[in-house]
Amino acid sequence: MFQTETVRQEALRLGFAACGVAKAAPVAEEVADIYRQWTANGHHATMGYLAENIDKRLDPTLLLPGARSIIVVAMNYTPARRLPEDGYQIADYALGRDYHDLLKERLRQLVSLFPSDGCDYKICVDTVPILERYWAIQAGLGFQGRNHLLIIPGAGSQFFLGEIVTTLEADSYSLPLSPSKRGGTVTAYQGCGSCHRCVDACPSGALTHEDDIFHAERCLSYQTIENRDPQLTEEVGKEMGDTIYGCDRCQRVCPWNRFAQPTNEPHLQPNEDLLQMTKEDWQQLSPDTYRQLFRGSAVKRAKYEGLMRNIKAISYR
Repeated sequence: MFQTETVRQEALRLGFAACGVAKAAPVAEEVADIYRQWTANGHHATMGYLAENIDKRLDPTLLLPGARSIIVVAMNYTPARRLPEDGYQIADYALGRDYHDLLKERLRQLVSLFPSDGCDYKICVDTVPILERYWAIQAGLGFQGRNHLLIIPGAGSQFFLGEIVTTLEADSYSLPLSPSKRGGTVTAYQGCGSCHRCVDACPSGALTHEDDIFHAERCLSYQTIENRDPQLTEEVGKEMGDTIYGCDRCQRVCPWNRFAQPTNEPHLQPNEDLLQMTKEDWQQLSPDTYRQLFRGSAVKRAKYEGLMRNIKAISYR
């Protein structure tokens, strides 16, 4: 057994903005049905991994046999500095070091609180089949917004999530912020009220007024990062504006993000070379400069060829 408050205090000391603990169990049936239908309808686009290991994704006790608890943490990535407004843009989450490595390092430190034997655990950061936002909601961190992101009241949505699934029991478990009509979770955009700013701001129709579905196949983050086509369509190029990697428009207009505070985490700050890049520099980017700029960065997910494809899509429209 571990003490929830001790883990929470250590998580805050390690630089996480929030921490909660949920009891490990299969996800609510309605949530499972929604996810299965979402993948069956192809809304995950070419991200085939989202349709794999669905049984484990919907039941963490299959992901880690004997799992009893899920510790969920959130790390703020709101940047203190962004790229110059007259230049090309990169989504805020990718301005600093790759969050996968950073969160895994901090979660390994958090695990050091566990007994040295008699327990098992699994560290999860984005690449493990687990419904991260669902468990963040169950752990009392926030609610799911209309933009399908986790929103932490009084702090906004610019957070990385990480989890530790463990066979240890906690001395106490967190509760969702308030009851909900959907599967016992704080979903259905309870904290959004009648606000639709994210939907109105979405340039590609990934968010719509017609349904509550996130159409990942239309999202500019998908198009500029996960889409491996050698050339983007003219329509996508127009929708991108000046952003060459990802998209933050649904977050920039969200009223909750007026509460966001810039992170003081050194590893999440953009380097000076990146801040000095002009549009001309980007258009002439060489493989060597690309490697120097994005060593240890999430931008490498798109690879050099993908980033240059994106730059060309908006440079020659």
